[in-house]
Amino acid sequence: MIVETLAPRALEDGTALPGPLLTELTALYASNHAFHQLSGDFPDPDDVRPEQVAAALAEELAQPSAEVLLARSEGRLVAVAVTLALHPDPADPDPWLGLLMVHADERRAGFGRRLAGHVEDGFRAAGRAGLRLAVLENNPAALAFWTALGYEETARRPDLAHGRPCVVLRKALQEPSRNPPGPPVIP
Repeated sequence: MIVETLAPRALEDGTALPGPLLTELTALYASNHAFHQLSGDFPDPDDVRPEQVAAALAEELAQPSAEVLLARSEGRLVAVAVTLALHPDPADPDPWLGLLMVHADERRAGFGRRLAGHVEDGFRAAGRAGLRLAVLENNPAALAFWTALGYEETARRPDLAHGRPCVVLRKALQEPSRNPPGPPVIP
């Protein structure tokens, strides 16, 4: 799997995504009908349109610290992730994973786990202590996925954008010490 970053300028000032990429992204979003029914992000989950996907990504990239990651396998777009290095709440020190979506035809192939690991590794290398995300309360499959990856519930609250009930999860990113704490060794 190869991960590339979608340049933030790709959607600024009305600049359109290249047609083939927008087609791939639209197919990936449209394949996740059940999620869109739960989230209400698109007016008609059965008819996700390219202009809606472009608008959704432009909204994500409007945040100064946002990054959109595209995961490819054998040249095909298999997953997308959106991260925020800085949360809009200045009291929150952790970066956030705002979206991780795998093409429905590629589920259970490990791409979601690998892309999540890539995001975690990037923030870990940047010295960040943890990573947070929010899962819609009405999405038990996503909650099971993230808890299996070691994320733990820290709060329940509405999401900032739409007020939907969410479970906030966090995972510590710093490598635990290999030496357990104990009394000092005196030579």
